[in-house]
Amino acid sequence: MSAAPEDRIHTLGIWHGSIEITPLFGGLTNRNYLVRDNCRRCVVRLGTDIPVHHISRANELAASKAAHEAGISPAVIHHAPGVLVLDYIDGAPLVPADIRHASMFERVVALVRECHFEIPKHFRGPAMIFWVFHVIRDYGAALRCGNRHAESIPSLIEKAERLERAAGPFEIGFGHNDLLASNFLDDGKKLWLIDWDYAGFNTPLFDLGGLASNNEFSAEQEAAMLETYFERSIDDDLWHRYVAMKCASLLRESMWSMVSETHSSIDFDYPTYTDENLARFDRAYEIFCGY
Repeated sequence: MSAAPEDRIHTLGIWHGSIEITPLFGGLTNRNYLVRDNCRRCVVRLGTDIPVHHISRANELAASKAAHEAGISPAVIHHAPGVLVLDYIDGAPLVPADIRHASMFERVVALVRECHFEIPKHFRGPAMIFWVFHVIRDYGAALRCGNRHAESIPSLIEKAERLERAAGPFEIGFGHNDLLASNFLDDGKKLWLIDWDYAGFNTPLFDLGGLASNNEFSAEQEAAMLETYFERSIDDDLWHRYVAMKCASLLRESMWSMVSETHSSIDFDYPTYTDENLARFDRAYEIFCGY
């Protein structure tokens, strides 16, 4: 029988004196804890590789180290198989309304751009590619039978292939690939980006599409995001490629949740999350088809 999470944390051998362990809620691919000893506070992330979701903890570690070197993410204090210990950032996670606010909007877009082009300067060792269309096809293969979504999979894969054709040509940066509002922390002076489970080289348009869809940007905010990021006016070609990648981001999130319905042991209402994201995808895909 595997050790309880708290027991495992106690045995890491990195603490100064007694420790206080507090669960942190919100993680869907790992279990997170705030740990305080006599000298400091740390965040302990417990999680193994999740092949069905293309999660490699070795890649997460390398990305976390590179993101810290780039000044974007907290320092790695300790790591072991299935364990990642990070410096604690005394900051508040953002919510979508924060990101949509004018005072935060440009800071967030600037941080995403910094992620894309600064982290590769510091990344060491083998690096993953997060290619959303491969992920979607792989999810499709896992969902072709034995679940409530099986009949819809061929149609979704066909739509993904259309999106892939429309989204190129592709520039490449280093993507975070999971730009939920809660992965941004504001400590009052600095904005941080955390949680590198899905990190890997990717087209910047995937992160931008995810940022917009996860945080419910208006069309005007999407245009402002693209103009801020690319530092130029947006033409029809770029807008069309962006809309295709935004759709791909929504489809990947939907299929991630479909797979999680049967593969995840974390207590979360995946079926409802799946249905909500599929509805959002359908609306976005209808707009894409109108161009």
